[in-house]
Amino acid sequence: MVTVEIIAIGNELLLGDTLDTNTSWLCRTFTGLGGRVERAVLVRDERSAIVREIRGALERRASLLVTSGGLGPTEDDLTLEAVAEAFERPLVVNARALALVQETYERLAAAGYVADAHLTESRVKMARLPEGAEPLENPVGAAPGVLLRLDPTTLVSLPGVPAELKAIVTGPLRPVLQELFGAGVFSEREVIALCRDETVLAPILRDVSRRHPDVYIKSRAREFGPDIRFRITLSLSGQDPAIVDARLEDAARDLRRALRHIGIEVEM
Repeated sequence: MVTVEIIAIGNELLLGDTLDTNTSWLCRTFTGLGGRVERAVLVRDERSAIVREIRGALERRASLLVTSGGLGPTEDDLTLEAVAEAFERPLVVNARALALVQETYERLAAAGYVADAHLTESRVKMARLPEGAEPLENPVGAAPGVLLRLDPTTLVSLPGVPAELKAIVTGPLRPVLQELFGAGVFSEREVIALCRDETVLAPILRDVSRRHPDVYIKSRAREFGPDIRFRITLSLSGQDPAIVDARLEDAARDLRRALRHIGIEVEM
Protein backbone atom coordinates (compact mmCIF):
# COMPACT_ATOMS: atom_id res chain seq x y z
CA MET A 1 0.00 0.00 0.00
CA VAL A 2 1.34 3.42 -0.98
CA THR A 3 1.05 5.70 2.06
CA VAL A 4 0.67 9.42 1.41
CA GLU A 5 1.15 12.52 3.55
CA ILE A 6 0.28 16.07 2.47
CA ILE A 7 1.60 19.37 3.83
CA ALA A 8 -0.30 22.47 2.72
CA ILE A 9 1.79 25.58 3.33
CA GLY A 10 0.67 29.18 3.64
CA ASN A 11 -0.30 31.75 6.24
CA GLU A 12 -3.36 32.60 4.15
CA LEU A 13 -4.72 29.09 4.72
CA LEU A 14 -4.50 29.36 8.50
CA LEU A 15 -5.85 32.92 8.55
CA GLY A 16 -8.93 31.69 6.72
CA ASP A 17 -8.33 34.04 3.78
CA THR A 18 -7.91 31.15 1.33
CA LEU A 19 -9.78 27.86 1.30
CA ASP A 20 -7.46 24.88 0.96
CA THR A 21 -9.08 23.05 -1.95
CA ASN A 22 -5.75 21.51 -2.99
CA THR A 23 -5.64 19.01 -0.15
CA SER A 24 -9.12 17.60 -0.79
CA TRP A 25 -8.34 17.29 -4.51
CA LEU A 26 -5.03 15.55 -3.80
CA CYS A 27 -6.72 13.19 -1.33
CA ARG A 28 -9.29 12.16 -3.93
CA THR A 29 -6.61 11.78 -6.59
CA PHE A 30 -4.27 9.58 -4.55
CA THR A 31 -7.08 7.52 -3.07
CA GLY A 32 -8.42 6.97 -6.55
CA LEU A 33 -5.01 5.62 -7.56
CA GLY A 34 -5.20 3.07 -4.77
CA GLY A 35 -3.12 4.91 -2.17
CA ARG A 36 -3.84 5.57 1.48
CA VAL A 37 -3.67 9.19 2.68
CA GLU A 38 -2.59 8.89 6.30
CA ARG A 39 -1.99 12.52 7.24
CA ALA A 40 -2.69 16.02 5.92
CA VAL A 41 -1.70 19.21 7.74
CA LEU A 42 -1.72 22.99 7.28
CA VAL A 43 1.38 24.92 8.33
CA ARG A 44 2.44 28.55 8.29
CA ASP A 45 5.10 30.02 6.02
CA GLU A 46 7.73 29.30 8.64
CA ARG A 47 10.82 27.33 7.77
CA SER A 48 11.08 25.54 11.12
CA ALA A 49 7.43 24.45 10.99
CA ILE A 50 7.80 23.06 7.47
CA VAL A 51 11.04 21.26 8.35
CA ARG A 52 9.39 19.69 11.39
CA GLU A 53 6.52 18.28 9.32
CA ILE A 54 8.81 16.99 6.57
CA ARG A 55 11.10 15.24 9.05
CA GLY A 56 8.08 13.71 10.75
CA ALA A 57 6.88 12.25 7.45
CA LEU A 58 10.36 10.88 6.75
CA GLU A 59 10.46 9.27 10.18
CA ARG A 60 7.05 7.70 9.51
CA ARG A 61 8.48 6.41 6.20
CA ALA A 62 5.65 7.79 4.07
CA SER A 63 5.80 6.42 0.53
CA LEU A 64 4.77 9.77 -0.97
CA LEU A 65 5.09 13.17 0.68
CA VAL A 66 3.48 16.10 -1.12
CA THR A 67 3.85 19.77 -0.22
CA SER A 68 1.72 22.51 -1.76
CA GLY A 69 2.59 26.20 -1.76
CA GLY A 70 5.70 28.24 -1.11
CA LEU A 71 7.55 27.78 -4.42
CA GLY A 72 7.27 31.36 -5.66
CA PRO A 73 9.76 34.24 -5.96
CA THR A 74 9.02 36.13 -2.73
CA GLU A 75 10.87 35.97 0.58
CA ASP A 76 8.03 34.17 2.34
CA ASP A 77 8.14 31.31 -0.20
CA LEU A 78 10.27 29.03 1.97
CA THR A 79 9.28 25.52 1.02
CA LEU A 80 12.39 24.51 -0.90
CA GLU A 81 14.67 25.98 1.76
CA ALA A 82 12.84 23.82 4.29
CA VAL A 83 13.03 20.74 2.06
CA ALA A 84 16.77 21.24 1.64
CA GLU A 85 17.25 21.55 5.39
CA ALA A 86 15.06 18.53 6.19
CA PHE A 87 16.90 16.38 3.63
CA GLU A 88 20.26 17.88 4.68
CA ARG A 89 21.12 19.00 1.17
CA PRO A 90 22.25 22.39 -0.16
CA LEU A 91 20.09 24.54 -2.42
CA VAL A 92 21.65 24.84 -5.88
CA VAL A 93 20.61 26.43 -9.16
CA ASN A 94 19.26 23.58 -11.27
CA ALA A 95 20.06 24.07 -14.96
CA ARG A 96 16.85 22.44 -16.20
CA ALA A 97 14.72 24.39 -13.72
CA LEU A 98 16.43 27.62 -14.78
CA ALA A 99 15.70 26.86 -18.43
CA LEU A 100 12.03 26.23 -17.60
CA VAL A 101 11.77 29.55 -15.75
CA GLN A 102 13.51 31.34 -18.62
CA GLU A 103 11.14 29.81 -21.18
CA THR A 104 8.13 30.84 -19.12
CA TYR A 105 9.20 34.47 -18.84
CA GLU A 106 10.12 34.65 -22.51
CA ARG A 107 6.61 33.48 -23.32
CA LEU A 108 5.06 35.93 -20.87
CA ALA A 109 7.15 38.80 -22.23
CA ALA A 110 6.21 37.97 -25.81
CA ALA A 111 2.54 38.08 -24.80
CA GLY A 112 3.03 41.42 -23.05
CA TYR A 113 2.21 40.06 -19.59
CA VAL A 114 5.60 41.09 -18.15
CA ALA A 115 7.99 43.88 -19.14
CA ASP A 116 10.91 41.60 -20.03
CA ALA A 117 12.28 38.06 -19.74
CA HIS A 118 15.41 39.00 -17.79
CA LEU A 119 16.28 36.47 -15.10
CA THR A 120 16.20 38.62 -12.00
CA GLU A 121 17.28 37.25 -8.63
CA SER A 122 13.64 36.65 -7.70
CA ARG A 123 13.11 34.59 -10.83
CA VAL A 124 16.33 32.63 -10.37
CA LYS A 125 15.12 31.82 -6.84
CA MET A 126 12.45 29.56 -8.33
CA ALA A 127 15.21 27.49 -9.98
CA ARG A 128 17.14 26.86 -6.75
CA LEU A 129 16.34 23.28 -5.80
CA PRO A 130 17.69 20.90 -3.17
CA GLU A 131 20.73 19.12 -4.59
CA GLY A 132 19.69 15.97 -6.43
CA ALA A 133 16.12 17.14 -7.01
CA GLU A 134 14.43 17.12 -10.42
CA PRO A 135 12.23 19.96 -11.69
CA LEU A 136 8.69 19.25 -12.88
CA GLU A 137 7.51 21.49 -15.69
CA ASN A 138 4.69 23.84 -14.71
CA PRO A 139 2.44 24.03 -17.78
CA VAL A 140 0.48 27.09 -16.60
CA GLY A 141 2.76 28.94 -14.18
CA ALA A 142 6.32 30.07 -13.55
CA ALA A 143 7.56 28.02 -10.58
CA PRO A 144 8.50 24.43 -11.47
CA GLY A 145 7.39 21.61 -9.25
CA VAL A 146 10.09 19.58 -7.54
CA LEU A 147 10.71 15.84 -7.29
CA LEU A 148 13.15 14.40 -4.76
CA ARG A 149 13.58 10.70 -4.09
CA LEU A 150 14.98 9.33 -0.83
CA ASP A 151 14.18 5.67 -0.25
CA PRO A 152 11.52 4.87 0.88
CA THR A 153 10.02 8.38 0.51
CA THR A 154 9.34 10.26 -2.71
CA LEU A 155 8.81 13.97 -2.09
CA VAL A 156 6.90 16.16 -4.52
CA SER A 157 6.63 19.92 -3.98
CA LEU A 158 3.86 21.65 -5.91
CA PRO A 159 2.77 25.29 -6.35
CA GLY A 160 -0.14 26.46 -4.23
CA VAL A 161 -2.17 27.88 -7.13
CA PRO A 162 -4.77 25.15 -7.77
CA ALA A 163 -4.61 25.33 -11.57
CA GLU A 164 -0.82 24.97 -11.50
CA LEU A 165 -0.89 22.14 -8.96
CA LYS A 166 -3.45 20.17 -10.96
CA ALA A 167 -1.63 20.76 -14.23
CA ILE A 168 1.59 19.29 -12.84
CA VAL A 169 -0.11 16.30 -11.17
CA THR A 170 -2.12 15.39 -14.27
CA GLY A 171 0.76 16.14 -16.64
CA PRO A 172 4.50 15.91 -15.86
CA LEU A 173 3.98 13.96 -12.61
CA ARG A 174 1.92 11.18 -14.19
CA PRO A 175 4.85 8.83 -14.96
CA VAL A 176 6.05 9.13 -11.35
CA LEU A 177 2.59 8.35 -10.01
CA GLN A 178 2.28 5.38 -12.37
CA GLU A 179 5.60 4.09 -11.07
CA LEU A 180 4.51 4.53 -7.44
CA PHE A 181 0.92 3.35 -7.58
CA GLY A 182 0.90 1.01 -10.54
CA ALA A 183 -2.59 0.26 -11.81
CA GLY A 184 -4.24 1.13 -8.50
CA VAL A 185 -8.01 1.44 -8.19
CA PHE A 186 -10.47 2.88 -5.67
CA SER A 187 -14.10 1.82 -5.50
CA GLU A 188 -17.16 2.48 -3.33
CA ARG A 189 -20.50 0.93 -2.54
CA GLU A 190 -23.45 2.67 -0.90
CA VAL A 191 -26.14 1.26 1.39
CA ILE A 192 -29.09 3.43 2.50
CA ALA A 193 -30.49 2.43 5.89
CA LEU A 194 -33.85 3.74 7.15
CA CYS A 195 -32.97 4.21 10.78
CA ARG A 196 -33.70 7.07 13.19
CA ASP A 197 -30.85 6.40 15.59
CA GLU A 198 -27.21 6.10 14.56
CA THR A 199 -26.37 4.48 17.90
CA VAL A 200 -28.40 1.48 16.73
CA LEU A 201 -26.25 1.31 13.59
CA ALA A 202 -22.94 1.64 15.41
CA PRO A 203 -22.59 -1.95 16.71
CA ILE A 204 -23.71 -3.36 13.35
CA LEU A 205 -21.10 -1.31 11.48
CA ARG A 206 -18.48 -2.29 14.02
CA ASP A 207 -19.20 -6.01 13.60
CA VAL A 208 -19.21 -5.80 9.81
CA SER A 209 -15.95 -3.83 9.86
CA ARG A 210 -14.33 -6.54 11.97
CA ARG A 211 -15.38 -9.18 9.48
CA HIS A 212 -14.08 -7.09 6.57
CA PRO A 213 -11.04 -5.24 8.00
CA ASP A 214 -9.78 -4.01 4.59
CA VAL A 215 -13.03 -2.15 3.85
CA TYR A 216 -13.59 1.35 5.22
CA ILE A 217 -17.19 1.77 6.38
CA LYS A 218 -18.68 5.16 7.28
CA SER A 219 -22.25 6.26 8.02
CA ARG A 220 -23.65 9.75 7.39
CA ALA A 221 -27.14 11.15 7.95
CA ARG A 222 -28.72 11.71 4.55
CA GLU A 223 -31.47 14.01 5.84
CA PHE A 224 -33.10 15.11 9.10
CA GLY A 225 -36.66 14.50 10.23
CA PRO A 226 -38.90 11.65 11.32
CA ASP A 227 -37.77 9.39 8.46
CA ILE A 228 -34.01 9.73 8.71
CA ARG A 229 -31.96 7.84 6.16
CA PHE A 230 -28.34 7.02 6.80
CA ARG A 231 -26.01 6.77 3.84
CA ILE A 232 -23.42 4.11 4.58
CA THR A 233 -20.42 4.08 2.28
CA LEU A 234 -18.04 1.17 1.90
CA SER A 235 -14.73 1.89 0.16
CA LEU A 236 -11.59 -0.01 -0.66
CA SER A 237 -8.34 0.61 -2.55
CA GLY A 238 -6.22 -2.02 -4.22
CA GLN A 239 -4.30 -3.10 -7.28
CA ASP A 240 -6.74 -5.61 -8.79
CA PRO A 241 -10.15 -4.17 -9.77
CA ALA A 242 -11.81 -7.58 -9.68
CA ILE A 243 -10.60 -8.30 -6.15
CA VAL A 244 -11.59 -4.84 -4.94
CA ASP A 245 -15.09 -5.19 -6.39
CA ALA A 246 -15.53 -8.69 -4.96
CA ARG A 247 -14.49 -7.68 -1.44
CA LEU A 248 -16.73 -4.63 -1.52
CA GLU A 249 -19.69 -6.65 -2.72
CA ASP A 250 -19.13 -9.23 0.03
CA ALA A 251 -19.00 -6.50 2.69
CA ALA A 252 -22.09 -4.71 1.32
CA ARG A 253 -24.05 -7.99 1.21
CA ASP A 254 -22.99 -8.77 4.77
CA LEU A 255 -24.04 -5.29 5.91
CA ARG A 256 -27.48 -5.50 4.29
CA ARG A 257 -28.05 -8.91 5.86
CA ALA A 258 -27.02 -7.65 9.32
CA LEU A 259 -29.27 -4.58 9.09
CA ARG A 260 -32.31 -6.56 8.02
CA HIS A 261 -31.66 -9.07 10.79
CA ILE A 262 -32.44 -6.38 13.39
CA GLY A 263 -35.38 -4.99 11.44
CA ILE A 264 -33.73 -2.02 9.69
CA GLU A 265 -35.08 -1.46 6.20
CA VAL A 266 -32.52 -1.06 3.44
CA GLU A 267 -33.15 0.87 0.24
CA MET A 268 -32.11 -0.88 -2.94
